[in-house]
Amino acid sequence: MKSVINNYFNKKVNKVPSGITCFLIIIALFGGIGMKMGAAPMLNTIMHTAHDLLLNTCFYLMAVCVITGAISKLFVEFGVVDMLEKILRPLMRPLFNLPGVASLGAVMTFLSDNPAIISLSQDKRFSSYFKKYQFISLTNFGTAFGMGLIVIVYMVGQGFYLEPFIGLFGAFCGCIVSTRFMQYFVIKAHPRYKFEDVAKAKDVENQIEEDLKHGKSVFIRTLNSLLDGGRTGVDVGLAIIPGVLVISTLVMILTFGPSADGTFTGAAYEGIEILPALAGKIDWFFNWVFGLTDPHQIAFPITALGAVGAALSLVPNFLQQGWADGNAIAVFTAIGMCWSGYLSTHTAMLDSLGYRELTPKAIIAHTIGGICAALVAHWTFMLTTLF
Repeated sequence: MKSVINNYFNKKVNKVPSGITCFLIIIALFGGIGMKMGAAPMLNTIMHTAHDLLLNTCFYLMAVCVITGAISKLFVEFGVVDMLEKILRPLMRPLFNLPGVASLGAVMTFLSDNPAIISLSQDKRFSSYFKKYQFISLTNFGTAFGMGLIVIVYMVGQGFYLEPFIGLFGAFCGCIVSTRFMQYFVIKAHPRYKFEDVAKAKDVENQIEEDLKHGKSVFIRTLNSLLDGGRTGVDVGLAIIPGVLVISTLVMILTFGPSADGTFTGAAYEGIEILPALAGKIDWFFNWVFGLTDPHQIAFPITALGAVGAALSLVPNFLQQGWADGNAIAVFTAIGMCWSGYLSTHTAMLDSLGYRELTPKAIIAHTIGGICAALVAHWTFMLTTLF
């Protein structure tokens, strides 16, 4: 009885320092930003940035989830997933240690955005191919190809043709690193996940039998697949909103600067530029490792942590100011594709899969993968200049 009472009071005591620590961190963070921007502009910027992200990013991602969810459900229903599993199994196993059906997730995210693979993973027949540790690593695998087509087309539109595809190769290599690291972390934390299946065979059989039992026509199967897949996409889109609004808003404030006249007006996407300033202190490192020649260039990968679409908007100004060259475009493409806003979506993606507690491991693995992607892109570009 005495030990129980002691444990109770120890827990109560331990909670006090944690609460104080949290309170002090919040005061220090927002107090520092408020001293720089002013309290009213800071609050207005936070609200306006979050509002803009909700309208132009979150709802866009929800639309992506709905469309890709519908298409992926259709592919599962009519056997495209089974076909891909058989064709791509020899490639996917040695490189990513994933079943061949995972390649469909790469295609979906490449054509749209990270959450597309989560819409696909909600289907029991798709998830039945995976062990749990593989299934969890889909978050890293799919993210590495997120918005790939958009990034490449955008860079080509800026007048670069070879460099974006060098970046694509870098992102591919970074994906291998990130996925493998995540699988290692998951197995180390939960050894049983290496052998446990995601979907029970009985659940898969019940789903198939239910479809056969009703003798659905091709039209009805198509209609149900589109509507059910789209409904799943809505759920995933809603799950993404908190992570995007909270994390991306903070990243934006720490990355961007004041308005054009140097004042803080409370408009969206203003900030205190602390991250580029810190990067400028070690610009020699970024120059040697990635070939980035200007401290401002670090704003691209930092912004890509929250949203690669926002990062792409920096490129025209970089080119106009003479801050970016072919090497920078290759590195930007690689790290933009591989990271593609993972800091703002990993939490929501793993939460929707039911493994929120593994978010820190996913973030660490993907950070390493993005750095490797940039390294590969830089040195591959350097090799191409020799010929």
